[in-house]
Amino acid sequence: MKMTTSPPEAVSEALLSIAIDLTAALAAEDRLSRLLEAVRRALPCDAVAVLGLSGDSLVPLATHGLAPEVLGRRFLRSEHPRLERVLAERAPIRFEADSALPDPYDGLLLANPDATRDVHACLGCPLIAGEQVIGVLTADALDPGAFDRLDDRFLKLLGALAGATLHTARLIEALEGSSRHHREVADVLTRDAAARDGGCQLIGASAAMQRVRKEIELVAPSDFAALITGETGVGKELVARSIHQLSRRASRPLIHVNCAALPESVVESELFGHVRGAYTGASADRAGKFEIADGGTLFLDEIGELPLSVQPKLLRALQEGEIQRVGSDSLLRVDVRVVAATNRELAREVGAGRFRADLFHRLNMYPIHVPPLRERRVDIPLLAGFFLDLYRRRLGLGPVRLTEAARRALSAADWPGNVRELDHLLGRAVLRARAGSAGSAAIVLGPETLRLDDAAPAPASSAVDDLAGGALPPRAMSLRDAVEETKRALVRRALEESGGSWAAAARALGMERGNLHHLAARLGLRR
Repeated sequence: MKMTTSPPEAVSEALLSIAIDLTAALAAEDRLSRLLEAVRRALPCDAVAVLGLSGDSLVPLATHGLAPEVLGRRFLRSEHPRLERVLAERAPIRFEADSALPDPYDGLLLANPDATRDVHACLGCPLIAGEQVIGVLTADALDPGAFDRLDDRFLKLLGALAGATLHTARLIEALEGSSRHHREVADVLTRDAAARDGGCQLIGASAAMQRVRKEIELVAPSDFAALITGETGVGKELVARSIHQLSRRASRPLIHVNCAALPESVVESELFGHVRGAYTGASADRAGKFEIADGGTLFLDEIGELPLSVQPKLLRALQEGEIQRVGSDSLLRVDVRVVAATNRELAREVGAGRFRADLFHRLNMYPIHVPPLRERRVDIPLLAGFFLDLYRRRLGLGPVRLTEAARRALSAADWPGNVRELDHLLGRAVLRARAGSAGSAAIVLGPETLRLDDAAPAPASSAVDDLAGGALPPRAMSLRDAVEETKRALVRRALEESGGSWAAAARALGMERGNLHHLAARLGLRR
């Protein structure tokens, strides 16, 4: 095989620009972007990517010429023999165009998006810092012979410079946070999605999500209370978990309390505990969530649903670090950082007299608003790639990817349920597609599989609609059964319209929340 003995002038300039950038003051994202630009000038390729290594996974950090959802994926070494070979041999490798080893980017090259299996040139260079392999640089070209004339020494030099660039980017990224709790973006993105079931990863490259990350990094090292606001399904819990993991309390427990799911009669006991005999059924002393979270973080989800009767005790816990178990005269000292979340406008709740103004201002020490998905559509492909990879692993499938039409449809949808709705829709689509696939064959999802236009599922019972229209229920019922079925349907509807909030559903039905819990249990709607 004939190879060039020296790179042309353009190639030399590209390598020189990479070397110069090593000493330039660049943000990590800009550094990797400039690296890809230089590689494209140095190599005759249609696609290039930098992947960082963490554990057994390779995570795309920057790409060009590949489908946008690639950035949301994780590539396990055991599932991708080409990448594993590059890492194991620690030397640049050019794969034959007809290599039997599966290509991790089959069907994902933007230059050839409709191919189910691309026959093209492919090379990989290990990225090494010192003696440690920290990632892989990959390049792909539709011309099967595009890389045949490249000199091995040139590829080693390119890999060395790219490895130094990635290493420098990581070092600078760590220094910029100036906090022992600051974690590199690469570390966050490389957690195994299957093992941690998504962990606390905040997927997204939009300006809105970058702002949220900066807010998290700013408030996390402090002990300030944080109030996370946003619509249902935007990922408020992920923000809370990120705050905890970047705080000095990361090694201590993070305790999650869903205030909307607690009957009013037990809220105080759940938060602050009780002593034996405090009330009927209190057969032993019991620690509350504040005591359990001592030294760590307490996440109060749906804080807007907390009854007014409990709010003064919560305010005391925040201000003084003191709690009192139900039925006890003794005060207990606790060291707890409180992070709260709500999809309601608490300022409006204060004005309506449903929430204490002093508690609101205490919780609102540092507000973080998580934007709805429709305001950060650029993140949809990344999220789609993440969720598709997650469900692929859960179901033990081969490659799963989207058609271009499916990508456009996802990006154009309104997503009233936000990230949670996108997650569930893709999960259903993968499950449907699996039924028609064979073994480890690639699964391609088009708009027809996504079913974005499907209407929302109808309530389990149509008795309410039937009775409202003056019609009898669809089958013969006794009067008592018909009334029970109607109650059941009304409760379901109220819960659906309130986004699953029992407190809001109770208000809509004109009843106390505790009574609604008892009714729902009797109707078989909750345990």
